[in-house]
Amino acid sequence: MKNYFLIAAVISLGLMSCKKSETKVETTENPDGTVTTTTTESEHSTTVDSAKINATVDQAKEKLDEAGHKIDAAADKGLHQLKKAGEDVKDAAARGAEKVEKGAGKVKEDLKKK
Repeated sequence: MKNYFLIAAVISLGLMSCKKSETKVETTENPDGTVTTTTTESEHSTTVDSAKINATVDQAKEKLDEAGHKIDAAADKGLHQLKKAGEDVKDAAARGAEKVEKGAGKVKEDLKKK
């Protein structure tokens, strides 16, 4: 969850940091009484470097991949443990059935004797 917020923050920061432009309008009065208007447009680039942003995004992707591999490994381990538990239950049920059959055989023999 934190990784998604990190990626979203990096992307929004990248979009905001492209370029800023500023427009200034200056009006001056000349000695002869006329007014002159000067419009100046300047662009400022921010200090954020796109290479740093790309590196951060790549690091976030690597961490997400690593987390995915850990989740897959845990799922495989859990599946293996479930299979082993199922086999143990199956073996225990078979032993219990054998004991019940032996008990039933003894009961039949005892009933035949009487």
